[in-house]
Amino acid sequence: MTPLQALQKYFGYSEFRHEQEDIVKQVLAGHDVMALMPTGGGKSLCYQLPALLMDGLTIVISPLIALMKDQVDSLNVNGIPAAFLNSAQNPDEQRDIINRLNRREIKLLYLAPERLFGSESKLINFLKSLPVSQIAIDEAHCISHWGHDFRPEYLMLSGLKNEFPKVPVIALTATADKLTQKDIVDKLALHNPAIFVASFNRANITYRVILKNKSFYQLLDFLKNRTEDAGIIYCLSRKSTETLAANLKDEGFSAEAYHAGLDNATKARNQEAFLRDEVKIIVATIAFGMGINKSNVRYVVHMDMPKNIEGYYQETGRAGRDGLPSDAVLYYSPGDVMKLKGFVTLEDNEEQSRVMLRKLDDMATYSELHTCRRKFLLNYFDEEAPDNCGSCDICLSEYKKFDGTLIAQKALSAVARLNQRFGSGYVVDFLRGSKSDKIWNDHKQLKTYGIGADISKAQWQRYLREMQAYGYLKTSDDGFPVLKLTPKSDAVLKGTEKVELTESQIIEEKTTEIPPFESELLLMLKKVRFDLAERENVPPYVILSDATLQEIATYLPHSLDELRKISGFGDIKLARYGREFLESVKNYSAERGLSSKISLRSAKRERKIREGKQRGEKVNDTRAESFNLFKAGQTIAEIAAGRGLSPITVEGHLTYYIQTGELDVNDFVAEDKIPAIKDAIESYGAERLAPLKEVLGSDYSYTEIKAVVSWLNREAP
Repeated sequence: MTPLQALQKYFGYSEFRHEQEDIVKQVLAGHDVMALMPTGGGKSLCYQLPALLMDGLTIVISPLIALMKDQVDSLNVNGIPAAFLNSAQNPDEQRDIINRLNRREIKLLYLAPERLFGSESKLINFLKSLPVSQIAIDEAHCISHWGHDFRPEYLMLSGLKNEFPKVPVIALTATADKLTQKDIVDKLALHNPAIFVASFNRANITYRVILKNKSFYQLLDFLKNRTEDAGIIYCLSRKSTETLAANLKDEGFSAEAYHAGLDNATKARNQEAFLRDEVKIIVATIAFGMGINKSNVRYVVHMDMPKNIEGYYQETGRAGRDGLPSDAVLYYSPGDVMKLKGFVTLEDNEEQSRVMLRKLDDMATYSELHTCRRKFLLNYFDEEAPDNCGSCDICLSEYKKFDGTLIAQKALSAVARLNQRFGSGYVVDFLRGSKSDKIWNDHKQLKTYGIGADISKAQWQRYLREMQAYGYLKTSDDGFPVLKLTPKSDAVLKGTEKVELTESQIIEEKTTEIPPFESELLLMLKKVRFDLAERENVPPYVILSDATLQEIATYLPHSLDELRKISGFGDIKLARYGREFLESVKNYSAERGLSSKISLRSAKRERKIREGKQRGEKVNDTRAESFNLFKAGQTIAEIAAGRGLSPITVEGHLTYYIQTGELDVNDFVAEDKIPAIKDAIESYGAERLAPLKEVLGSDYSYTEIKAVVSWLNREAP
């Protein structure tokens, strides 16, 4: 069987993506490999496919129990015999797996590094007695001190080549700069490895950075039309994850917290509920997410600035692994930078502190960009990119520009007068004429001291970062980040080059089309998938991804042969689940007189990335559907049950039409209740519903309160 035939048979795809095919060929030829591929880029397939084609056992090193179970579930559903050994299993379960390994019944075995090389472990000798054909090391950046998620237990893997000298090793990671890449190769002692760096571009993710201004209410505004979508929200501290999760629950959202301080049972329960779509939102510290293979995460939100680009990129990459349009939102405050400096500075390690402070500075630069965010991210990973991606907040928006040449000249002059020896914080204080003792007395005598006192500290920081983005300034490569002039600086100082800077106000955000599909059928298919997942005791996305379901709802296949043309349906899944999905499609099509559109589908099965609108069109369509059903006489509960939505979502759909005047507030709330609700809103505001409900008591429902809020918004001048 060829790699392409195995790809079709087991995984349901007829084409490789990124560098997958070349990586697979290198492993099959017995060579060591290091592969850098974006999260969601198909790293796992690079060792799973060779495992099927090689005689013997593939050992997979993975850092987390949850990741192991997730991968093994997915492989078993595809008809590939896989197992894991970890501390969560009882002795009988472990003995059963050992027996299956002896009988050569397992193709892939997942292990934690300490399980393989722990001081009391005898597993290494047992595995050496088996025909091991390949070793895969997932999340390989964990072995490097320079990586963003160093794990000491990964250092045990440095002895791997001594134990298995002739076995090809493939190291995989989504994020590693050049320093980390070299460290991985050295520490694992990879022999002349083939190194692959796939494109880091996640074209389906829209990147946004929003200046914090009552960030909780900004978050509510973002979430209000996403109540049925799965999302991850990252916070800096454990306490803030719990507080935010509780506040979101008060607002009617399905949310749970996750952080390292929770007991194992709670963490496992919350994670499992999220994976199975029983909870829509996980509010977490960075302890959550590594290796989480949930493909239908529609958004990742950072409530605080991350410490480095690598971590940020990996965390945002957990959105949209199925290739569908998804969002990455960062709420940013300049104060985040100062807060994080204490986290990344190590008292006893000046060299590592220097590297980490530089990474933090890069993250701050990204947060304050006024040029394409995608270009910045790709350039950071040494990948070229156009100046305008068309799908980040900068490229989707129009910004007012102004002649900032004088401001730029003041900044460049200050850097020059300070002999290019100080960081941005000192330069800003110098420009503003700070009386602080930290400003050298000699510097206070310079004529440029205080020439920027009319500009705020935050604005100066923004201008300096923008000037770096345009190449008029740079930060030093050695020591702590120090501002330096560039070849472009001279023309500005001489007045021969004009500098345009950006005002903070956004003028307009452009949008693009969302692909057409039968939204009601998609909900029915998700219900079929959920029922199958319950029966198989696996998360729903293990059965089929959202992208596969959306493709079915677009092309309406009417036979197994047509269904085989849908991406993600391999032979095993087609045999196991095909008829159940087909039944829903055919019934839906028969009721509406629809025929198959499979002939319109491209013969190629490569995943097409369609630039997504801000989901507004789809929301408007689904809102209108709820409206029409309500006008036809159905109750909120009936609409919710019939459409597979929550009553809260349907209420949101309908109260919109109170605000437009197309529905009467009295359809939802008795007239004699309105004055009390109105008084409470006027006294406490309408930003949060929970306090209003508490004030009004049990005689008033959330539906009634929402209805009056919408009515007052319509009545407002």
